[in-house]
Amino acid sequence: MIRVVLADDEDLIRGALAALLALEPDLEVVAQCSNGVEALEAVRLHRPDIAVLDLEMPELDGVEAAKRLTGELPIVLVTRHARPGVLKRALAAGIRGFVPKTTPATKLAAILRDVQSGGRYIDPEIAAAALTGDACPLTDRELELLRHTLKGGTIAGIAAEVHLAQGTVRNYLSAAMTKLDVTTRHEAARRAWQEGWI
Repeated sequence: MIRVVLADDEDLIRGALAALLALEPDLEVVAQCSNGVEALEAVRLHRPDIAVLDLEMPELDGVEAAKRLTGELPIVLVTRHARPGVLKRALAAGIRGFVPKTTPATKLAAILRDVQSGGRYIDPEIAAAALTGDACPLTDRELELLRHTLKGGTIAGIAAEVHLAQGTVRNYLSAAMTKLDVTTRHEAARRAWQEGWI
């Protein structure tokens, strides 16, 4: 029996996917979670064989949750929006599968079996988009600050959270704006999100 932790912030999708996977004779959903933090807790509590995580969840997205679970178990990410840079980030985080939410349940079950036994599956369309996407010109620190900007953080709030001076935060954000050829930090954050860099 392959034991699965399933995390998706959309209740209807999570419930439907759990019900469909339960129809498979060798798959058992041992926990359902609505965000990345709950997924981490469920993995550590239930010690499943594999985790299926939604890419975009509150509190901790699928990529960030995967980073924290690296080496503990195979992880498959599911997504509605496959932006070019996301696959690169996900692979760097150690994910073993990356599939769109349009994948039929029987195919997802086959992918889970393959990944759990050591294989890897990347949806061909997502892979093609990642290969043709632009390379990220931003540093890790610039991306971190843009991630906070995207969440609505003020300069003062971001500075306090990352333990930097406000002027230093402004300098990093200004550098990111210049590299992306935009006029505001919000435009820079939006562009970085659209490209899948954050």
